[in-house]
Amino acid sequence: MPDPATGGVGLRWGVEPMCAVLAEHGIKISPSTYYEWVEKKPTRRQLRDEEVTGLIVAMRERNKLNARLGSRKMWIKLREAGHDVARCTVERLYRHNGWEGARYGSKHTTTRPDERHERSPDLVDRDFAPATPNRLWVADFTYVATWTGTVYVAFVIDAFARRIIGWRAARSMKTALVLDALEHAIFTRRQEGITDLTGLVSHSDAGSVYTSVAFTTRLIEAGVDPSVGSVGDALDNALAETTVGSFKNELIWREGPWRDVEHVEIETLNWVDWFNTERPHEYLDDLTPAKAEELHYIHWSTPAIAG
Repeated sequence: MPDPATGGVGLRWGVEPMCAVLAEHGIKISPSTYYEWVEKKPTRRQLRDEEVTGLIVAMRERNKLNARLGSRKMWIKLREAGHDVARCTVERLYRHNGWEGARYGSKHTTTRPDERHERSPDLVDRDFAPATPNRLWVADFTYVATWTGTVYVAFVIDAFARRIIGWRAARSMKTALVLDALEHAIFTRRQEGITDLTGLVSHSDAGSVYTSVAFTTRLIEAGVDPSVGSVGDALDNALAETTVGSFKNELIWREGPWRDVEHVEIETLNWVDWFNTERPHEYLDDLTPAKAEELHYIHWSTPAIAG
């Protein structure tokens, strides 16, 4: 049986003598303080914190990419999952546990202009907010260092909902890389029943692969108007730069080292799917890109009810 005189902890000496000895050495703890500590029960807030911490850990472990989310996006994910949790609680637990979302760093330049190529005019003028899908696509690419050499990854993003609709990874930075990403984007829309791309603008920076004859010709064949920003000005292709920055911060810089192009392809596939279907986007009022497009089409296909 536990000894009541020792607070039920089986100490050789009683609590009072031990507190007296500690007091002689400058550590003043009264017996009543000790007994209060022994009998203390967790508060409602402590129990709630433990519960919410478990929810956050489970969400982070469900998909490793969820661990890249900051407190605000994690709060949104928990609410979507049906958990009634306050944003301030999630923020406080993030600070307590040392968790933080992916932070943006510097971006290395991959734009290599070729003055021999005739450059298309800038049809966007930094306006990346089209009213509907398939009015503005933006394109960019980046590089990933692997054990077997540099791998380049190209993206095509529909500006309306910031959805990635085409991408490609390759070992070389040639026109074929961005052409394949463009073909993927066209294929994606065809799979969704969209075959007429008239009125669509495809915007990119002034890199030589985007101003090449082959790339420009393919755009025109598909009924797409090419648009090119100025050299060395990230604001002229800010949306694509932002998406590439998310890719580097949320995946590439956190999941290395990278073995080869196949390794990059598999993880990029997973990241793109997560980015499109699970990751809340502040620009979209915290919807995912896929959900924002879905709601847009539902809205325009629903007949108006006469008053």
